Amino acid sequence: MSLAGEKQDEAVNKGVADRQRRLSVLAKASGKELLSCWKQTGLDPSVELLRGPESGLVALQGRAGGTGQPFHVGEMSATRVTVRIGSGQVGHAMIRGRDARKAQLVAVIDALAQDPAQAEMIERVIVAPLELLASEADAKLRDETSATRVNFFTMVRGED
Repeated sequence: MSLAGEKQDEAVNKGVADRQRRLSVLAKASGKELLSCWKQTGLDPSVELLRGPESGLVALQGRAGGTGQPFHVGEMSATRVTVRIGSGQVGHAMIRGRDARKAQLVAVIDALAQDPAQAEMIERVIVAPLELLASEADAKLRDETSATRVNFFTMVRGED
């Protein structure tokens, strides 16, 4: 493979990783926080629903110890939607729960972020603040959890 081909592959992989991160942040955010950030953009693209919103169940798998054989944990409700905005970009979303409005908004943001002219603003106004809120919530939960940590130890008796 040529050097130009390798650089192109790296750019595609980075774009995929960026999109996965963006969709993860958007899907995990609360609907209220997402809507608040969205309103700050002032964007109002025309939207065509291509699929959904559809709600259903998604099977969840786990692994014993994180590395063992996979097993069925249960199901979780999820909503998916696909949209096309006026400029032609197609956006997808799959979120947990049954909030069809949130799923549609995530798909619209995904479509807008594929436009290089909008991508930086979407990252700055929507994704970065939501990611910061999520990391703050995680840190708070870690602090609360560590405050209740109990360390157990075993004293060795004189017997073998």
